[in-house]
Amino acid sequence: MGALLADIETLVCCESPSSDLDAVAHSADVLTGVGTALLGVAPERIVLDGRTHLRWRFGDGPPRVLLLGHHDTVWPLGSLATHPFSVRDGVLRGPGCFDMKAGVVMALHVAASLPDRTGVSILVTGDEEIGSPSSRGLIEDEARGCAAAFVLEASGDGGALKTRRKGVSRYRIEVTGRAAHAGLEPEKGINAGIDIAHQVLALAALADPGRGTSVVPAVLSAGTTVNTVPAAGVVEVDVRVWDEEEQLRVDRAVRALRPVLADARVTVGGGINRPPLEASSSAGLFGLARELAAELGLPELIEAAVGGASDGNFTAGLGVPTLDGLGAVGDGAHADHEHVLVEELPRRTALLAALVENVLTKGNREGIVP
Repeated sequence: MGALLADIETLVCCESPSSDLDAVAHSADVLTGVGTALLGVAPERIVLDGRTHLRWRFGDGPPRVLLLGHHDTVWPLGSLATHPFSVRDGVLRGPGCFDMKAGVVMALHVAASLPDRTGVSILVTGDEEIGSPSSRGLIEDEARGCAAAFVLEASGDGGALKTRRKGVSRYRIEVTGRAAHAGLEPEKGINAGIDIAHQVLALAALADPGRGTSVVPAVLSAGTTVNTVPAAGVVEVDVRVWDEEEQLRVDRAVRALRPVLADARVTVGGGINRPPLEASSSAGLFGLARELAAELGLPELIEAAVGGASDGNFTAGLGVPTLDGLGAVGDGAHADHEHVLVEELPRRTALLAALVENVLTKGNREGIVP
C-alpha cells in the first residue's frame, strides 16, 4: 500500500492539463520514471500532434489484454496550490487523483505483479480529457485483436463498474448571412442570428428523452455590433446517445439542416466523436469480475450506466470486450471535492490483477472472451 500511495502522490504532484503540451510532456517523463522503476523497462514514447502518449508492450506477439488510461487532467497549472495532495482519515485528495492518476498507478502495479506479462499492453494517453483527438487511432490500433480492454477510469457511485457509456457527437453549425446597417437598410441584410435561432430549435427537437438521447445547443454566438445585421451565426452542439442507431439518426438529421432565410447558407462541421459503449460489450467481463470479486472476498460488485464517455468507447466500438470504471473508488471528478478512498485501492488492484491473469490464462479456453 505504501508504494502505491507514494506513486500516486508522484503523479498527482505533477500537474498535466491537457491544453498545456509542455506540462503533458513533463507528466510523461514523470510517469516513465514511475513505470520503469516498477516494470524494469521504459515505455515507448509516442508524440502525436505535440501530445505525449506512453505504451508498454510485453511479449513478442500481439497484445491480448489492454490496460488503458490517461495522464492528462482538466486541472490548470497552479491547482496544487489550492488543492494540495493529502492523505487524511483514509481519504486521498489532489487534482486528478480520482480522474485518473490513481487508476494509472494501479495498472502499473498490477502489471508489475504478474508472474508472466506476455500479451499485456499498457497504453496511457495524454489527451483524453479533450476528446482524444490525436490518440484515437493509437487506441484503436492497440485494441484490435485483444481479448479484453480494461479501462482504469474512476469508478461510478459506490464503486460501480461502468458497463454502459453514452456515445458522443459534437457539431459546429455555422450560418452565413449578409451584413447591413440595422437602422439605414436592414432589409438589405440576411440576419444570420435569426437563422441560427431556427437551427437551435431544430437541433433541440432531435432529442429523444425516452431513449436517453440528448441534443444540447451549448455555445451560441451571432453578430458583431448592435447596429449591424449579423452576417454570421454559430452554434456548437453536444449529443449523447445510448446506442449506435440513435447516433446515426441524429447525425443524418444534423447534416440535413437547411437555412430558413432565403440566400443564407448553413455549414455543418464535426460529427461522431465516440461510439456508445453498449452493455453487450461489457456483459461477459462484468460477469467474470463478479465471480472473481466473490473469490477474493470482496463486496458484491455493482454496475452503472453513465452519460460521460471515455476511451473505452473506442475499444467497445471495435467489438473488443471492454470493462470500464476499474480505477479508484471515490468521488468528485473535475470538482473541488475530488478524492479517492484509500482502503479501496488494494481491493481494486487485486480485482484488476485477477481479471488480467484470468483472461490471459483462461479466457479463450472457457469462452469468457472471444
